[in-house]
Amino acid sequence: MEKAHVSAFSIYKTVLQQTTQPIEVAEKKKRENGVQQSKSNKKAKRKHAGTSVFTDAEKKIKTEKPVGAQGVKGVSKVVEGPSLDNVLTGLAKINNSRERAKKLFQWLIHPIPAKIFFRETWELKPAFIERKNPEYYNGLFSTVEFDRILRDDEVQFGVNLDVTSYTNDKRETHNPPGRAVPFTVWNFYKRGCSLRMMNPQAFSSTVWNVLSILQEQFNSMVGANVYLTPAGTQGFAPHYDDIEAFVVQLEGKKHWRVYKPRSDNEVLPLVSSLNFSQSEIGEQVLDVVLEAGDLLYFPRGFIHQGNCLPDAHSLHITISSYQRNSWGDLLQKLVPVALEMAMEEDVEFRRGLPTDYLTYMGVQNSDKEDPRRNQKAKDFLYDCLPPLLTPEEKASSVKGAPARWENGEAKDTTVCLKAHTKIRLIRDGIARLTSNGDGIVLNHTTDNSRVYHKEEPKSFQIRDEHTDAMEFLIHSYPKFVSVGSLPCDSFKDKISLARLLFDQGLVHTSVPLPS
Repeated sequence: MEKAHVSAFSIYKTVLQQTTQPIEVAEKKKRENGVQQSKSNKKAKRKHAGTSVFTDAEKKIKTEKPVGAQGVKGVSKVVEGPSLDNVLTGLAKINNSRERAKKLFQWLIHPIPAKIFFRETWELKPAFIERKNPEYYNGLFSTVEFDRILRDDEVQFGVNLDVTSYTNDKRETHNPPGRAVPFTVWNFYKRGCSLRMMNPQAFSSTVWNVLSILQEQFNSMVGANVYLTPAGTQGFAPHYDDIEAFVVQLEGKKHWRVYKPRSDNEVLPLVSSLNFSQSEIGEQVLDVVLEAGDLLYFPRGFIHQGNCLPDAHSLHITISSYQRNSWGDLLQKLVPVALEMAMEEDVEFRRGLPTDYLTYMGVQNSDKEDPRRNQKAKDFLYDCLPPLLTPEEKASSVKGAPARWENGEAKDTTVCLKAHTKIRLIRDGIARLTSNGDGIVLNHTTDNSRVYHKEEPKSFQIRDEHTDAMEFLIHSYPKFVSVGSLPCDSFKDKISLARLLFDQGLVHTSVPLPS
């Protein structure tokens, strides 16, 4: 039976009125709870058969009923599922990276079937998945990991970490210059400030792995921020974002209020909003408390704010996608390039306009395919995270080649590729052919930075005689194809292209190459 919806605000109204304090006041007050580490579950851990992504739980998915304007309401029963470690282990055994992405996304939003989610919720309304299973997202990130990163890595204020507060309707950022050392960071936290870690994928291999897999589900960059908020505080003002947001509650709990777009102009906006005051935010459509293991989704344009309750801190990670990934964004890239190409190649586009062009225009469109039409896809490749290779992929790629320094000399530096050697791209969608005007360029993601746009786009020019073979490899995924089957004019060209792609980390072999 579905639980009746009770306003979280009405439940906690009295205590919340006592928790809005400036930083200076909060600093003087002793907090009995401090940073609460997640408690171990006293119950025995649930066992899951094998390492398959969903096992029998996938057969028990229940479709949730929409609750008016409040989106999808979570179930009241405990929602079980495989641990993240089991999920990732199972995904590593799937031979198709796009299939991996579908499975991982289904785990993220379980028990709502992905087809129903995209048909009834995506870009339309918020969704709240209540699991009553605090261990569901265990292993993704934690306060322990947060502290380890501060101690071991070069975390910079304003680049990797923001210190924020929201009191008396005022949002402030308190970033000092330089490195975010633990003493300074935890002192801010103790004084009632929220901590936002940007690009956690640069420091956590697990987050990197999850985001790099999910980006193939959306064909769009997938990013993340981690938010750690002290009990009884709020770190951000009400606002809306320009991304599709999946709020994954990892520890503690947080009170969320979501509001519908205030006008048609703010539906699926192109940019994020400024901060709103409480009087500007419009009609509330969702009021819930997320506890560990729960998920909240809301589309871009939906105003939202989250505050911690007095009895618990909150740690959540927001996974985001679809920033500037609309039809309009595609056409902005496609149309100018297509017109420029048409004017270069077709004299009809260079003729003068008819004298009565204000009432009539006669132009023709060119059907000719050209790599220069792929600017949007090129931008996506620049946005992407590099792939985190499975052990099998690493062993059969250049990353696992046995080259080494031994007894004063370099050994095993030659890769032995033959006509019968089978290769394929390391991931689906990892590379794309474009033109820079002077030749054909292969854009790829294998050497991208784990920090968004920290480095320049990765590409290299390929010879004209390799173009057809490159397209053949792109379209052959996930099948392995022999080097001898590449459509090149000579065997030398086939070996040359295969060696180039192997050395650049774009392809791997069906079995590890011998020394």
